[in-house]
Amino acid sequence: MVNEEKPADRVRLPRSFVASLGDKRPNIRLAITVLDIGQGSVFKGPRLSLEDGGRVLNNHMVGLSVGATPVTGLAEPLEITFSHQRHLPNMTLTCAFWDVTTGDWVSKGCSTQRAERSTVCRCDHLTFFALLLRPVLDRATVQALTRISQAGCGTSMFFLALTVILYAVLRFFQQRVKSEDAPKIHMALSISLFLLNLAFFVTVGSGSRGSAAACWLRGAIFHYLLLCAFTWMGLEAFHLYLLVIRVFNTYFGHYFMKLSLVGWGLPVLIVIGAGSADSYGHYTILDQDNRTTLALCWFHKKNALYVTVHGYFFLMFLFSAVVLGLVAWKIFTLPRAMAGKDQGPTWKGVLTLLGLSSLVGMTWGLAILTPLGLSTVYIFTLLNSLQGVFIFCWFTVLYFPSKSAPASSSGTARVDQTHSASHG
Repeated sequence: MVNEEKPADRVRLPRSFVASLGDKRPNIRLAITVLDIGQGSVFKGPRLSLEDGGRVLNNHMVGLSVGATPVTGLAEPLEITFSHQRHLPNMTLTCAFWDVTTGDWVSKGCSTQRAERSTVCRCDHLTFFALLLRPVLDRATVQALTRISQAGCGTSMFFLALTVILYAVLRFFQQRVKSEDAPKIHMALSISLFLLNLAFFVTVGSGSRGSAAACWLRGAIFHYLLLCAFTWMGLEAFHLYLLVIRVFNTYFGHYFMKLSLVGWGLPVLIVIGAGSADSYGHYTILDQDNRTTLALCWFHKKNALYVTVHGYFFLMFLFSAVVLGLVAWKIFTLPRAMAGKDQGPTWKGVLTLLGLSSLVGMTWGLAILTPLGLSTVYIFTLLNSLQGVFIFCWFTVLYFPSKSAPASSSGTARVDQTHSASHG
């Protein structure tokens, strides 16, 4: 743990500054203030946001002032020494001060010198300083995660392509596959995920090479396909809600066409908004020594990233989680209520719920848990990159001709077979 006893071990003012005070030294008061900022979000600006897991060492800021006159542009820098444990794994340390004009941490005029058990901050002015700790990924970890993602995405692309081919073939042999909306929604999700995985390969493979305009375009395309995937997962949850929860009086004219306008059109509006704010550009991931471990064409403005990606995903995920929870309640409670028996959930119900989870993208929710540790990052990367495999297995079980399985009336799952749900 980081030493909580001493937020700053030593503060040293340069001799040149003390000498410049001359005869005024006895009348000028030097104030050193230690401010405990707690766990709140008052000092969580874009650079040290709540989402990236960054924090201030010991939640302490150290303020220095000499009289009431602002002190800037020191010829020799002042020094503040912060002590900490011998090794802070996967963390980068940066000396910074809080800028009230921008509402963010700024390191201009400060340098950071890392030692074995301490970090020295040298700055050319007096204000409130702190040592920022931000999680980073080392080069080996980034390369391992990239290889896992590429292998998983390649596997997903293969099975997503098989899913689309299987759908095209079954349209000629099964009327329900051709006429119902659920298979079409599954295909739209499969296509969006296939294109997203393809864009991931192109983005990682090309890095941030090329002109600024080409990088802007690659970032915008990747953002659009990511939003399309999120949207179609949300539409899967919406369709599931109509089939299993609402059930009656759910007829919509040109239903799939309206869903397509939302699934492919809404992301266009968001990308246009982000692009007009010049949000796309070069994005780099740095290691502990501030060396580039991965360069991409992505967002270079974090505010736009948090609103149009994190915020949008959270809304879709929250809606899907609520719908899936209601469906789970029906799966595991209705049969017992109808049979009058107190029996536990069946394995078929569990498998059905897992299949529906792959459609509405519950594995993406692991992104919320990634600050808990590197193992969660690996699990998130593996499961997300294999989503196409899960969808193929679900689609095959659901629609592949079987003599022992009667035709389903819903086309989304056999949930309605058990619960007598109808869509009409």
